[in-house]
Amino acid sequence: MSMNLFDLTGKTAVIIGGNSTLGGAMAVGLGGHGADVAIVGRNMEKSEEVAKRVEEAGGKARCFSADATNADDLRRVLSEVLAWTGRCDVLMNCPGMNSPTPFFELQMDEWDAIMDVNLKSVVLACQIFGKHMVDKGEGGSIINISSVSSEPPLSRVFTYSASKAAVNNVTQFLAREFAPARVRVNAIIPGFFPAEQNRKILSPDRVDAIMRHTPMNRFGEAEELQGAAVYLASEKASGFVTGALLRVDGGFGAMTI
Repeated sequence: MSMNLFDLTGKTAVIIGGNSTLGGAMAVGLGGHGADVAIVGRNMEKSEEVAKRVEEAGGKARCFSADATNADDLRRVLSEVLAWTGRCDVLMNCPGMNSPTPFFELQMDEWDAIMDVNLKSVVLACQIFGKHMVDKGEGGSIINISSVSSEPPLSRVFTYSASKAAVNNVTQFLAREFAPARVRVNAIIPGFFPAEQNRKILSPDRVDAIMRHTPMNRFGEAEELQGAAVYLASEKASGFVTGALLRVDGGFGAMTI
């Protein structure tokens, strides 16, 4: 008898920022392995497109409208998800905001906006959805989406890098806190994937520098994050994995000169 390590049937996955390029691809991966997928975001049109792709992959999906930085919105989404499937087993945090503003020109309103989207949203979701998982006592998996800019930081994306370094720190802190309740907390560190959010900072010389620093000498495809997401979501596959930062970066993190 073969046991499917990656079967997520009967699990509900909440994907905040699930209407983004990378979030959407991971939503499809989880749905294709049997999870019911709650796609959470502000742009409902994009969410509906992802929901359609999840259903084409054989999963069930529903869209929920929320501002990821608003605690009341997130509490409402939790209650709506519980009304839908009665469960919340996987939380994936992938909202992202970036800017190439030079350090001395950085205004604190931009700093606050990026920190709110990239960091505060993760903390709030871990408080609200994480508390439900911990209190329920049935285990669970929280997957935060970090970045290769988290350590060491990338040039030109000062606030983004600082916010993602904090996401790694929060991931490991909560891995320790939630472990007694069998709620695992891990992060995926994607390398360079051509997503909408980073196109504005990808000048030709920037792309050249990235390729020189990526042993595989190419961008990642969004679908190449699906395996990592499904692995971390599945308790059968990664039941003893918590506090891990899993690189999916074409070797970027292993490269110096």
